[in-house]
Amino acid sequence: MQKASLRIVRDMAISTVDKRLFGSFVEHMGRAVYGGIYQPDHVTSDADGFRNDVKALVKELGVTLVRYPGGNFLSGYNWEDGIGPKEKRPVRTDLAWRAIETNQVGIHEFANWAKDVGVEVNMAVNMGTRGIDEARQLVEYCNFDSGTYWSDKRIENGQKEPFGFKTWCIGNEMDGPWQIGHKTADEYGREAAETAKAMKLVDDSIELVVCGSSNSHMPTFGDWELTVLDHTYDYVDYLSLHQYYGNPANNLEDYLACSLDMDEFIKGVVAICDTVKAKKRSKKQMNLSFDEWNIWYHSNEQDKQIKPWLIAPPQLEDQYNFEDVLVLGTLLMTLLKHADRIKISCLAQLVNVIAPIFTEQDDNQSPAWRQTTFYPFMQAAKYGKGTVLTPLVSCDSYQTESYDQVPYLETIAVLSEDESEVTIFAVNRSREEMAFDVDSLGLTFGEVLEFSHMAGHDIKAVNSLSSDAIKPIASDSYQVADGSLRVTLAGLSWNVIRVAVKS
Repeated sequence: MQKASLRIVRDMAISTVDKRLFGSFVEHMGRAVYGGIYQPDHVTSDADGFRNDVKALVKELGVTLVRYPGGNFLSGYNWEDGIGPKEKRPVRTDLAWRAIETNQVGIHEFANWAKDVGVEVNMAVNMGTRGIDEARQLVEYCNFDSGTYWSDKRIENGQKEPFGFKTWCIGNEMDGPWQIGHKTADEYGREAAETAKAMKLVDDSIELVVCGSSNSHMPTFGDWELTVLDHTYDYVDYLSLHQYYGNPANNLEDYLACSLDMDEFIKGVVAICDTVKAKKRSKKQMNLSFDEWNIWYHSNEQDKQIKPWLIAPPQLEDQYNFEDVLVLGTLLMTLLKHADRIKISCLAQLVNVIAPIFTEQDDNQSPAWRQTTFYPFMQAAKYGKGTVLTPLVSCDSYQTESYDQVPYLETIAVLSEDESEVTIFAVNRSREEMAFDVDSLGLTFGEVLEFSHMAGHDIKAVNSLSSDAIKPIASDSYQVADGSLRVTLAGLSWNVIRVAVKS
């Protein structure tokens, strides 16, 4: 049996968690919008065409913020196409995904859907084919009260009160050669700075996210961030990070370690931000928006077969298995460990497209269902709000092709907002059971309120419409004695332990 321990100290806190850490992403691509959140002919759909069964699962998932409308789609999108009477809206070619966009869902429809499910909208502006003018006008349309051309146009279109979107992305992955309107770091940085200034002149209460690298493996990574921040540091509030992980080599031990890559990526970007801060002699701290992250690789081969110019083709429809649960759990914990700098993060995406929620294609009867990765996100969103405590961990490690030292235990503890309980999240990367001891200084443990785990499944097993077998179940393998907690973690398991704190 493996052995591991965790010590938490009440006065050793990383940060209070920003609720926006549990965000997601809806892009106009694949079946994320059409056939996902929106399907007028489905038996559960409301009067506006949005599926109530999907809305219920979004609420259950606990998402707090949704980035919209892209993504690569954003860089060729004219937001004006999605306002006004639906029957007058143009049908366009979406060059990013080579699909047809009907524009039946636009700003008003999405904002109403977001209000229904209780999430904040993280709006984005096109910096590919457009720029400063489009961005300032969009802010005016969405957030200005009345008495101007675009604010009055919003009122004319049925929305008297401003939408009041708080956070805005200045483009998407502008360093990527695949991006429509791809720019060099200097080109983007200069235009992003001027766009940010114009947007905040319209509404100085908004917060802005500037594009970092599309991933840490881009050849321009580092130089891109330094150059873009040199232009924009005084005008924006967050720098974005994007990263996806997968197991195409079918190497479980290596795959389970990929959160170490995420950890190093975040540390590197923080160091770059602080370098620019020092160079500019600024007192301002640049925080991070990890606004695209997930597991993405299962659908790569099937996506090669998709024909162009279809409406809502089934793109990026990864079917998540049990090993993905373990990896997603470690990625969630890594984000929590950096809650001092990561204030926004978005699991990409929400429905059908590399998503925790799935619907059946061309089916107006069947309900939406939960993929395996739905559950760790749901539990983290529900119990991960509060104060993240610095984890002092002792455990054995292993080595892989990509990583020299991988701890068998990944864990983090969060003290609830009312300080009445501590939730411990843990992944046992070992195939063996693990004796896991937890003690604390400054906190006195009471009863165990909940111990649930996901364990004992074939690592390639998946959920489906007809089977929801891979989900958390209760475990009684714990004991509390002398203020300490001992838990037995099953081999290859995701675990959530909630412990009452005595006053």
